[in-house]
Amino acid sequence: MKSFFAAGALLALSAPAFAGPYANIENNAQWIGIDEFQVGLTEVHAGYELQAGEDVAVYVQAGPAFIHIEDEDTETEVSGKIGIVAEVSTNVELYGEVAFITEDQAFELDTLALGTKIGGTFRF
Repeated sequence: MKSFFAAGALLALSAPAFAGPYANIENNAQWIGIDEFQVGLTEVHAGYELQAGEDVAVYVQAGPAFIHIEDEDTETEVSGKIGIVAEVSTNVELYGEVAFITEDQAFELDTLALGTKIGGTFRF
């Protein structure tokens, strides 16, 4: 359950909007119905974004991730992501991201939860 939620939460995250160093604190939570809390993930990241071209930015960020599952102790893991954002026209932006979160604070490939995100934003 923890890995499933964490991967889903990582996919929901957005890229920073400027070049240079930044801090990103984000919480993603899941409920069933209005009042049945299931799980929450709070990430506290330090990151850096750099311009890779006139209309392209690349970013990387990482830090602790606090996972709270209802009726269980809060766990601390490490999470991070790397991504790219490209403005292909004044109305279209494309983006892609790869994110990870550890399990038992280990960077082992067989237990490392990975998520990807790819998409586009079309402005009208």
